Amino acid sequence: MGRIVKGDLVLVISGKHKGETGEVLKVFPKENKVLVKGINVVKRHVKPNPANPSAPSGIVEAERPIHASKVMVICPSCGKPTRIGYKFIEGEGKRSRRKVRVCKRCGAEIPKKR
Repeated sequence: MGRIVKGDLVLVISGKHKGETGEVLKVFPKENKVLVKGINVVKRHVKPNPANPSAPSGIVEAERPIHASKVMVICPSCGKPTRIGYKFIEGEGKRSRRKVRVCKRCGAEIPKKR
């Protein structure tokens, strides 16, 4: 599940939001789900809460997580949806190998935005 990280731009490849893109807001590795901005928005009827009066009440819209297998990361260099691979980059000094994510289409490094 470590292939998709917070901040990645992803394309939905199946389901009712097929073809839409959005940024990953949160990753849930145990459930194998991701929360994508603007995708799978649902409406909830929320009562006013006396314990937390500043919380929104009424009809509230919020994104819900979708399964990670339904999204593909969009490569920042080639701009196309791609699978993610890994490569080790050798650095200077002892034990300075660095594991980076790479695009399977063009081979460019995909940085983690944290």
